[in-house]
Amino acid sequence: MTRTAGMYADFEALRTQAIALRREGLSLRQIRDRLRIDNNDLLHRLVKGEPPPEWTKRPNAKDDLRARARELRLQGMTYDQIQVELGCSKSSISLWVRDLPKPERKRSREEASAIARRGWEVTLRRREAERRETKSRAALDIGALSERELLLVGAALYWAEGTKDKPYARRERVTFVNSDPRMIQVFIAWLDLVGIERERLRFHVMIHESADVTAAEQYWANLIGAYPAAFGKTTLKRHNPTTVRKNTGEDYRGCLVIHVQRSADLYRRIEGWWCGIVGAASAADQRNRT
Repeated sequence: MTRTAGMYADFEALRTQAIALRREGLSLRQIRDRLRIDNNDLLHRLVKGEPPPEWTKRPNAKDDLRARARELRLQGMTYDQIQVELGCSKSSISLWVRDLPKPERKRSREEASAIARRGWEVTLRRREAERRETKSRAALDIGALSERELLLVGAALYWAEGTKDKPYARRERVTFVNSDPRMIQVFIAWLDLVGIERERLRFHVMIHESADVTAAEQYWANLIGAYPAAFGKTTLKRHNPTTVRKNTGEDYRGCLVIHVQRSADLYRRIEGWWCGIVGAASAADQRNRT
């Protein structure tokens, strides 16, 4: 007998013994010890095709969950409902029940969408109520404005929204542009505070040509209490049909431009007030750092 044939005969004899022991219910460790086999690869080849005895199988903690998930799916539950019921992940649920038929819809898509919208509308109403409450509380924090406070507010407001003088283009004149009616009202009140007569004010409207121009002109005139003679020609912005404008509807009234005639001195004072605000804020910051 050749050496190869002898080795094959030895393997087959050993395999016969290993299979017999496996069928008796022994574990791999027990078979290894009984036959004195040190090579795990050889051990697995000897018992290949023989299932392990039941007592050696490790219990799977998720077996019960899997069975319950399949049961709930067959009852018509969605993944979300099963997740709430069992507390496991959707990915596990999907793996366990993917071979089962999908439950029939209890509602049409339109009905489901309507229910979702009603739920979202409740959330939006709650958020809007919270928003109004926060704004109301904040407004009460301000109370009445002193003349000094209004002076500071107006100067900062102009420096943020008004036209500025440039070293390369001297334009020491006061021109304020804004679309927010409340900003306009504050600025007009500030002009009154710093002693600018209404006769020195000139206005004009800038608005998209597709809007209600006449209504916008009347709105701004009523807001500031100005006569039509104080208004110059309205500037119409060409409408680009390729763009989608969001500033539309009844609330869109364009921008109001306020010009103060003979305003070089006022402009210089505004710039000085602003420099004073910046200096005072910087000094306060340095004190806070020490």
